[in-house]
Amino acid sequence: MTARQAPFLAQDYRPPRWLPDGHSQTIYPALLGRRPSVEFRRETWDTPDGDFVDVDWLIAPPASEKTPPAPEALVDTPLVVLFHGLEGGSGSHYARTLMREVEAQGWRGVIPHFRSCSGRLNRAPRFYHSGDSTEVDWMLQRLRASTSGPIFAAGVSLGGNVLLRWLGEREGHASQVVSAACAISAPLDLRAGGLALSRGFNMVYTRNFLGTLKKKALAKLDQYPGLYDRALMMAARDLGEFDHVVTAPLHGFHSAFDYYTRASSKPILPAIEVPTLVINARNDPFQPASALPGEDDVGRFVQLLQPAHGGHVGFMSGPFPGGLTWMPRTVVDYFRQFLRSAV
Repeated sequence: MTARQAPFLAQDYRPPRWLPDGHSQTIYPALLGRRPSVEFRRETWDTPDGDFVDVDWLIAPPASEKTPPAPEALVDTPLVVLFHGLEGGSGSHYARTLMREVEAQGWRGVIPHFRSCSGRLNRAPRFYHSGDSTEVDWMLQRLRASTSGPIFAAGVSLGGNVLLRWLGEREGHASQVVSAACAISAPLDLRAGGLALSRGFNMVYTRNFLGTLKKKALAKLDQYPGLYDRALMMAARDLGEFDHVVTAPLHGFHSAFDYYTRASSKPILPAIEVPTLVINARNDPFQPASALPGEDDVGRFVQLLQPAHGGHVGFMSGPFPGGLTWMPRTVVDYFRQFLRSAV
């Protein structure tokens, strides 16, 4: 076995003084952080099981290019694929800031939406989940088949966990599809994360998620009456109860406990054989620092970046009102070092 790859020297993250803790570092960026204007072109892909997903492609503004590149040049341009978080999508703050940085590099970007997350309810009697690596595999294989240049994959929160599951399960085969990967604020230990989100102030996040999840679940019952127990679903007080009634049985798990155990990415990190950066703030309300992996819990291809602050997909920086540049620049800087070997 060769030695571990050289450490990635990211710029240190320093939170602004006016965001003193993990909650403020999570909530302010999501609700009040300035989101850059980014244009997308939407495609709809039919899935192998008769459903569909909507995929948003980054459109570079004409003013950013003095001379439009030839089609063959675009084909060889690096492609950054972003897998979004729970109930997120191309409109999320992290998606727009990352795609703006991708655009600034002259690269291409694409955001595949998980089923039901693009603004349209999907057709099949299922949704999406934290361990949906088969779905990610299908998406990435399709992109690989139509892209000759390097593909870099990023995942945020739930999307980061799914991406890590895919990387670990495919081991060396994943390197035939992507050149490098990055997971941001992924809930690596789903049981620990679910427990954290069921307590105290964290219930604010849980209620927000349950608001949209229950609305979709009701619409799904209109499509498929009796698919699960409506009363139990509506009575769910936290994500664990919702996942036990809806997410787990719809996707082949026996219970929420079984789902969290089998879908968590932390146990599979040693199997990853693609250069991968895993970013987790140690004050993330969604994932206790005690549940985060150490260097002995990962293989030689995985690098851990665990700043003391940053919240959950926050990483706001600078004087008020702040900016959302640290995360996208860190991700792109990490990917850039693999350009020469990828081409």
